[in-house]
Amino acid sequence: MPKGMIGQSEAFLASVRLIEKIGRWDAPVLIEGETGTGKELAARAIHYGGDRHAGPFIPVNCGAIPDSLIENELFGHKGGAYTDARRDQPGLVTLAQGGTLFLDEVDALSPKAQVTLLRFLQDRQYRQLGGSATHTADVRLITATNADLPALTCTGAFRLDLMYRIRLLHMRLPPLRARGGDVLLLADHILATLAARFGEARRLDPPTRAWLPRHAWPGNVRELENVITRGYMLADGANIHIPPPDLPDDDVVDRRWDDLPGRLFPPPQADPPRAARFREAKNAAMAAFERVYLASTLASAGGNVTHAARIAGKERRAFGKLLKKHGISAGPVPTG
Repeated sequence: MPKGMIGQSEAFLASVRLIEKIGRWDAPVLIEGETGTGKELAARAIHYGGDRHAGPFIPVNCGAIPDSLIENELFGHKGGAYTDARRDQPGLVTLAQGGTLFLDEVDALSPKAQVTLLRFLQDRQYRQLGGSATHTADVRLITATNADLPALTCTGAFRLDLMYRIRLLHMRLPPLRARGGDVLLLADHILATLAARFGEARRLDPPTRAWLPRHAWPGNVRELENVITRGYMLADGANIHIPPPDLPDDDVVDRRWDDLPGRLFPPPQADPPRAARFREAKNAAMAAFERVYLASTLASAGGNVTHAARIAGKERRAFGKLLKKHGISAGPVPTG
């Protein structure tokens, strides 16, 4: 079992088997999955299960790289390349030499950054800013996203040619709601980790263990860890009671993962308006998804915007703007 990955469900074990297969091939990999499903853990498992396991694993969040610094971050610079460049500095590609460069949130790259990455992937050659020598990179590229890249290519937000370059091998990690009994298995592991850290063994009471597997977990394992940790720290004794989130029935699941899209997006009308163009229909569907996801995540966080933003993997300000855009105020999801 890959280090740090825990589960027994068929959905989880299928992902582990695919990770083992992908690890044997030194080729670009795209890992898809919702926020909190463990994409970096999967990337590390691919790296350490392959021929580059002795080399470095260099992770970077693409959303944290300013557009103006993308080439400097990737390729580094020579001293004097610009005003504040007092000495040579290697880039991420150099640091990952002989190993793996992991680009998380690759969908966050700007058009300019996408061109830079595409140009590099075409021949694996690069030059440091201010330098004249051409270097050849010996790195494996693994990327990850929680977005629908094919859909983004349709709107022009992501380059189709770049998607094909990074998606030679790809896998989708299952959300926690698709993993059945793994929820309790993970909860017990989190409790064991907390007990080892703080020296107090505590356990979930039966009512809590009853609702945990039926919750939708929009924030996946990351949300589960937050909920269990908070319950552990606030418990009055050895038994931990965590009340279920105040969510409508639509957000408590005992269904197949494959059924979810039909629940988030209502079925199309039998005779949709002919004037509705593809992009207009898609924008309407995306807006509907955003409203459902934002309301569900906010309710899961008990109306706490900061916690909800953390579950969603977004900055608080950006999450707040989305709430304002859809007219959603802090509090439980309306049931009407």
